[in-house]
Amino acid sequence: MQTSRGFEDSAKPLSDTLRELIEGIRGNTVTLRQLMDAIGEQGLLLVCALASLPFLIPVSIPGVSTVFGAAIILVSIAVFLNRLPWMPKRILDRQLETSKLLPALQRGVGIVSRIDGYLKPRLLAMTSTSSVNRLNALSITLGGILLMFPLGLVPFSNTLPAIAILLTAVGMIQRDGLVILGGYLFLFATMIYFSVLGFFALRAGQGLASFFS
Repeated sequence: MQTSRGFEDSAKPLSDTLRELIEGIRGNTVTLRQLMDAIGEQGLLLVCALASLPFLIPVSIPGVSTVFGAAIILVSIAVFLNRLPWMPKRILDRQLETSKLLPALQRGVGIVSRIDGYLKPRLLAMTSTSSVNRLNALSITLGGILLMFPLGLVPFSNTLPAIAILLTAVGMIQRDGLVILGGYLFLFATMIYFSVLGFFALRAGQGLASFFS
């Protein structure tokens, strides 16, 4: 598998590529290994884009945040290092139920299709050098870490970092610096949101401690 350099020049809309990958999923379960094999040489960044899709909607699918979150982190690190990713076998071969995963992926592709028409090469300074692309990859890594926080029941705790990951990955694939900046904006919003949640959780903990003291 290569990085996204060869994929960036494709004229096919990104949503069509993602839809074809999803339509190729067969059986009652699927593994990350099978998804990555299907993507093949189309690019590591496409793995990050695909893995972010289930989190664009407020639904919880058991095991997906662990598998897809780890995939996003490890793949983005590989993009940063410009090498093939390493992943533990338990992440690659964990069985995910397609009955729950496929509808989430399909709805995610529907969201991607809405931005397809706006994607175009612009603000090329955001993708023109290896140092900038490494910074972009690190932002995807941070988004993956935030995505794996155990806050699945908190509204938008998965959606915000997923949008950040998707926009950054898509922007890198299509060399759209404006979309990448949108990814950074959502990443910043996620960090603010989590900081606010942490502040109120701390205050609540202090209140309980004083009540029982």
